[in-house]
Amino acid sequence: MGLSARNKIKGVAKEIKKGEVAALVKIECSMPADITAVITKEAVEELGIKVGEEVTVVIKATEVMIYKE
Repeated sequence: MGLSARNKIKGVAKEIKKGEVAALVKIECSMPADITAVITKEAVEELGIKVGEEVTVVIKATEVMIYKE
């Protein structure tokens, strides 16, 4: 199956809660996972980000999809 989205993290479905219309699927992601963010140069400078420092990644998306190969 082809998919254009590139922000994919592999994991294992650990829990499924089915409702009348939707289902909640809890996925345990394998670690370590590297995530690449494209932010402005100004943001890096304003935040004072340095290599080796701990940071928090926040993923903002309108949808989260699951697919199975």
